Amino acid sequence: MADTNVKNRTIKMSVTRQESSDSRPYTEEFEIPYRPNMNVISALMEIQRNPKNATGKETTPVCWESNCLEEVCGACSMVINGKPRQACTALVDKLEQPIRIQPMSTFPVIRDLVINRERMFNALKKVKAWIPIDGTYDLGPGPRMAETKRQWAYELSKCMTCGVCLEACPNVNERNSFIGPHAVSQVRLFNAHPTGEMNKEERLEALMTDDGIEGCGNSQNCVMSCPKGIPLTTSIAAMNRETTKHLFMKWLGN
Repeated sequence: MADTNVKNRTIKMSVTRQESSDSRPYTEEFEIPYRPNMNVISALMEIQRNPKNATGKETTPVCWESNCLEEVCGACSMVINGKPRQACTALVDKLEQPIRIQPMSTFPVIRDLVINRERMFNALKKVKAWIPIDGTYDLGPGPRMAETKRQWAYELSKCMTCGVCLEACPNVNERNSFIGPHAVSQVRLFNAHPTGEMNKEERLEALMTDDGIEGCGNSQNCVMSCPKGIPLTTSIAAMNRETTKHLFMKWLGN
């Protein structure tokens, strides 16, 4: 039976806001009209359409980031009811109210829910999370990847650099320079590629620095929070073996 009181229902939201990167955060309450099948993004859009807080006072629209709205781009990561996740797949009907929305604390806040993700992308740069090519001319078909390897490599390729695993990891914070589980997993992905394997040692060396894989405390929060179900702890274990093997080979080579 349809809910005859839908028109009278409201959604209560508590949003942590911050005017700029150097200002103090504060909490603002909102109450917006309910519509069936709303997600957190559509609720924030309702606030943007009519920027008034729960007391009826006019305020500035809440700032946030989003793009694909189908859990592919990773842009709308935020902390919702204490859990880091994607706002586009956070359905209002499945959330306890008031819905508490905060920016991810691992990254510096630019404004409201917009964060500076530089730390995450710098980690990917450090481990060379791409396959370099020499020129743009046709080199012909590359070596084929075995089907069994391709299947698990595809799972690793689902990473959308959303930052949720970094937010969930207790070893990623302002006092610790741990590179993060996402970067470790990407080393495994690109080292498994027949062409990417050419830079295998370079990536392993990046993981063996002070802020590399040794910073992992094995809390396993990352694998439990990853919205794509990527086996991050399996990748960390695999890269632990590879870096240890690489270190021994260096000693023997000397």
